[in-house]
Amino acid sequence: MPAFLSDEWFNTVDQLTAEAGDLNLPPALQSLALNMVVGNADGSNTELALDGGKIQKGLADNAKTTLNMDADTLRKVFLEFDMNAAMQAFMTGQIKVQGDMSQLMALQTAQPSAEQKALFKKVLENTN
Repeated sequence: MPAFLSDEWFNTVDQLTAEAGDLNLPPALQSLALNMVVGNADGSNTELALDGGKIQKGLADNAKTTLNMDADTLRKVFLEFDMNAAMQAFMTGQIKVQGDMSQLMALQTAQPSAEQKALFKKVLENTN
């Protein structure tokens, strides 16, 4: 299994996303683009985006919001859909937001589709 946020991991995510096909997303998630900058233990950063319900390596040009966080927080919030962890991380400053906060509100209220949940479950199963 590839290490979380490694190039091999992003390749696996791309493959699983292609195999998943249509994610049947609600409109709020279909149009949502969030950039994420993840601080790594070695002091470097990994840049990725959640764009149209899909994880992609690098930043999305159409994103109006950037979230800064560590890898553990990213994993809990975006792969495990742990909204309690998201709220706690935001309140304690583990998630820092730059840009349009309304994008986060859309993320908070929109429910992922069964197809998106299944995709993210497969991603999590293929993550070390």
